[in-house]
Amino acid sequence: MLRQFTTAVRPATLRTAATRTFATSAIRMAEGDTGAPRTSGDAFTRREKAAEDYAIRQREKEKLLQLRQKLKEQQAHLDQLAQHIDDLTKDHDERK
Repeated sequence: MLRQFTTAVRPATLRTAATRTFATSAIRMAEGDTGAPRTSGDAFTRREKAAEDYAIRQREKEKLLQLRQKLKEQQAHLDQLAQHIDDLTKDHDERK
């Protein structure tokens, strides 16, 4: 008799264990955790962003100065070539 009782109870407990779901807590995220930009940052964040922006502006300024220097060098080279062409054409005109 005991045997029949245990076999009758066992399938019922297995069935409820198979359909039982586990409860989990909801995931809570702070502002900015989802990738959204923060609306207001602390002083350290603002200072860090200002320092990064300043460094980027300095690098861009250096690049601009290098480009201007290269432009001056190219312009001087073009002037030399123009002078050389003028000298050649004068010599050619004088020979005629």
